[in-house]
Amino acid sequence: MDKALKIVFVPLDERPCNYEFPYLLAQGTEHQLVRPPMEMMGFKKLPGHTESLWSWTEEQSADADGAILSIDTLLYGGIIPSRLHALKPEEIAMRIQRLRGLKEHNPKLKVFAFQLIMRCPQYSIADEEPDYYADWGREIFRQGFISHRKELAIATSDELKELEHVESQLPVEIMADYMNRRAVNIEAIRMVLDMISDGIIDFMIIPQDDSAPYGHTAKDQQKVRALISNLNLELKTYMYPGADEVGCTLLARMVNENSGKVPMVYPRLAAVQGGFVIPLFEDRFFYESLKYQIIAAGGLIASSAEEADMILLINTPGETMMEAVSQQHSLYSYDIYRNIIELVEYGNYMLRHYRKPVAIADVGYANGGDLKLVKMLRQKEMLFELAGYAGWNTSSNTLGTVICQSMLYLYYGRTQAHLDFLSLRYAEDVCYCAVVRETLNSGEVASMGLNKFQLDGQRGQVSHLVWRRLEETLDCIINTKQGRVEITDCYMPWNRTFEVGLSTRFLTDKDK
Repeated sequence: MDKALKIVFVPLDERPCNYEFPYLLAQGTEHQLVRPPMEMMGFKKLPGHTESLWSWTEEQSADADGAILSIDTLLYGGIIPSRLHALKPEEIAMRIQRLRGLKEHNPKLKVFAFQLIMRCPQYSIADEEPDYYADWGREIFRQGFISHRKELAIATSDELKELEHVESQLPVEIMADYMNRRAVNIEAIRMVLDMISDGIIDFMIIPQDDSAPYGHTAKDQQKVRALISNLNLELKTYMYPGADEVGCTLLARMVNENSGKVPMVYPRLAAVQGGFVIPLFEDRFFYESLKYQIIAAGGLIASSAEEADMILLINTPGETMMEAVSQQHSLYSYDIYRNIIELVEYGNYMLRHYRKPVAIADVGYANGGDLKLVKMLRQKEMLFELAGYAGWNTSSNTLGTVICQSMLYLYYGRTQAHLDFLSLRYAEDVCYCAVVRETLNSGEVASMGLNKFQLDGQRGQVSHLVWRRLEETLDCIINTKQGRVEITDCYMPWNRTFEVGLSTRFLTDKDK
């Protein structure tokens, strides 16, 4: 490593996946990653204090080596506020121009940025969308989906009839508000792309949050892709599925560029057809996103294990991706069309005999780890020998997280911070997402007079129940004589069951 870096980090929002994960991963390195105080950040639909965030960024960047910036946070106050704001293009332009000052005051500052294309969920739930989405979300999605297919002359007669009905029902003022915000956000991306052309931003990722092949988001993606092409920015601006993992991805890229190295990653999939599965909430074959995730982090795909710096075992589904909560039921394709036994045996052999760093992207299911895979890893005593593990949310969220952790492992090895982050992934991705959350949503929360979107606060009875359930689950499926996970904090960041906030430590018998 050439030198230790000071990296200014502005997260996408205040949730642990965005605010904590990159920070925790940096703790195992020699680099200093600084982030805004939590009081500057927003809370779900409440935007962060953009003026305070800009002032903090400008002050911290003056003597920094690099900056990883969420443009959505600096413009709108976070990912959810980017879907709710009423800003005019001229207001956004004034904020974007402040990026120039970062390089003017510190010409050596390397600026990596990321900015989302606004998503369009398929359901009528307003938890993360404008309030009217509770009544009209499904219709807004279908209007965009079918009208896009109509433009491409591939809409069926039934779809055209549905479109006519939907458009006759959708309130004009609601559709106007929604489409105007999308147009403003695309104009903001255009302005930011000009910053890349002018050398103010050195590298950019435009992640696709909950994308689909047709609809409003897909059409916006086409517009942005044309802008990128017209400005000849393809090698400086990547666009692919993802969102909450991008802070980790750009941290890995900054560390790799500073080291002057390009890690070679050999991917080994659990299924022959795994690369051709279109993951839930994404718009393309899995393998295409995998390639983007590796190069965005500053690596390249190796053609063989021999030339690789690390091996990435990828637990793909064999045919169609299901939610993690479905794994309690036997599914033919999951048992027949993939081979996780071979994946584990191969990883164990490469780890023990060739001493190759081995990491695991557990994308067999969406929104949680694969319990069968983790059981085998535990039997092989591999859980805490891995260079990285992740299995949360979307496949791209998982990929970006584990690729960052394992690339940092190449430089810094099996530090306590590395082991602590592994322990966090097992507690959260496996025990919470794949086990505990389902029991909460299947009656435990309702029996308390609550619902999964409205709990009893960040640190209420639900958080205490989750803490107990996680300790029980960890003892059953993770902890062994090789080491165990201790939970030191547990809270519900957005007062709902979807995500949990945890602090964990990896302990051995010596630590008792």
